[in-house]
Amino acid sequence: MTTARDRASVLWAAESFVRRFARENPGHVDPDQRVHEIAASVTATGTYTHTPEELAYGARVAWRNSARCIGRLYWQNLTVRDLRDVTHPDDIAQECVQHLRLATNSGRIRPVISVFAPDRPDRPAARLLNEQLVRYADDPRSAQHARILRELGWKGGEERFEVLPLLVQTRPHSAPEFYELPEDAVLEVPLGHPGHSGFAALGLRWHAVPAVSDMTLEIGGVSYPAAPFNGWYMGTEIGSRNLGDTDRYDLLPAVADLFGLDTRDERTLWRDRALVELNLAVLHSFERAGVTIADHHSESRRFLAHIEREERHGRTVPADWSWIVPPLSGSATAVFHRYYDPPDPSATPAFRHRPTPWAEGRPDACPFSGGVGVR
Repeated sequence: MTTARDRASVLWAAESFVRRFARENPGHVDPDQRVHEIAASVTATGTYTHTPEELAYGARVAWRNSARCIGRLYWQNLTVRDLRDVTHPDDIAQECVQHLRLATNSGRIRPVISVFAPDRPDRPAARLLNEQLVRYADDPRSAQHARILRELGWKGGEERFEVLPLLVQTRPHSAPEFYELPEDAVLEVPLGHPGHSGFAALGLRWHAVPAVSDMTLEIGGVSYPAAPFNGWYMGTEIGSRNLGDTDRYDLLPAVADLFGLDTRDERTLWRDRALVELNLAVLHSFERAGVTIADHHSESRRFLAHIEREERHGRTVPADWSWIVPPLSGSATAVFHRYYDPPDPSATPAFRHRPTPWAEGRPDACPFSGGVGVR
């Protein structure tokens, strides 16, 4: 049951969204009439339904508002899949597989979002519990995810770089269903190095599509908790963070050893040199495989072009400096030497972070009832 305050909050957000939509898409909608229609729906049901055009616009603007994303120059090119009628977990999982196939596009990565049913008053919609549609079981970041899957009956996770199944939860606190991803839905790139033939012996690889799946898409007071979306990778996301971070794959010592670097003293800058070689391997390998990837210097220049274009339209560009500046050679990139408009936590449309269900309570506790443990 929604309260008067809840309804007022939805109406305020909806009106703000509709009037922005009308300003940026002149001639597509009468904002006064649309607000009147929404008010009637919210009064009767506590919520309202976006038109397909509103949904597509809202999803794209949510990307435009993402203060941590350096790749926003391409926000208007986001392919929006309207899957609001898909509610069964089997069908949600199948559409996630289709999302990966469409986004992969034989290596020419497409930005795609798949929007499933929204939350309704007193009726939460389905959620994807994966951080990304593709994660690896041996990644330390995925340890809790892999453990939950094993408690649910998954028998995998013994191989290196083994892809984790999807977790689809249709009711709060209920055990989710899990679904293994077919091999043809996950394009992976084996990593080699242009100057060291022995690099391939490290046996490294990474997947092509970074599809975030643990954020809620919020548009005009309506929340879509299952809305996986992707752009394409910037090389440093893989080389510096996923493979290089000490709490992830921590591969800098192995790379340093391969290249014969002196690791006895930090002042030899062996970490820096190993990091460059690891990032070079990532960019080289993706390019050799014909898979879209950006380097941090080019993407930094494109982000400044995005700011200039948005300013011509009279719009500010919120940016989190600590995320926009790449984790490799930051001061050598174009985005380092300037300030940005601070993020507005209330900005909408937006992608909102939500905690993973196993982040609450005991770190070793299963968050689901139904025979697999209790929180």
